[in-house]
Amino acid sequence: MDLSVALQGFLLGLGLILAIGAQNAFVLRQGLRGEHVLLVCSACALSDAVLIVAGVAGFGALVAAAPWIDPLFRFGGVAFLLVYGLRALLAAWRFDGEALQAAKQAAPSWRAALATCLAFTWLNPHVYLDTVVMLGSVSSRYASQRPAFAAGAVLASFVFFFSLGYGARLLQPVFARPRAWQVLDVAIGVVMLSLAALLASGG
Repeated sequence: MDLSVALQGFLLGLGLILAIGAQNAFVLRQGLRGEHVLLVCSACALSDAVLIVAGVAGFGALVAAAPWIDPLFRFGGVAFLLVYGLRALLAAWRFDGEALQAAKQAAPSWRAALATCLAFTWLNPHVYLDTVVMLGSVSSRYASQRPAFAAGAVLASFVFFFSLGYGARLLQPVFARPRAWQVLDVAIGVVMLSLAALLASGG
């Protein structure tokens, strides 16, 4: 395996997922609350791995050639982001000043957390553009070293999501204050609705 090619895959993969988005905001919130963190991080990273391998294997051209895929996932993503964003804003609006520490709140089931995580991942058309199309296209220049490139990109996803999920604990002193959760809900709601508007406009 060519380590320089793997490094390029790692850096490109990391660059594509660093931007704050719906999926990252959800992982951050789960990390702050300490709820199903391993499951959520694993689901995100493994989903990325499947898409990256598919792209490197040549499925990017297939996705690009199927015009019905984009609107299907776009409007499904818009609907999901609207619902989740409005729920976050509603939670912030109903804030009553009582303790909102994660330990005092009933955690949703692992099935609900997994379903939400997978929806954020698989209903986002930009995920396909980044992993299947973009990484798949770039990998074509490495010929026999495609597996090394894919391995680097997959490693980037695992490093990023597990760092985000478990690194969120470093912010827990800040979120020991109930008001911080209200601010987070507002921020998440704004991000989700902004992304929904962007997707709806075809951006």
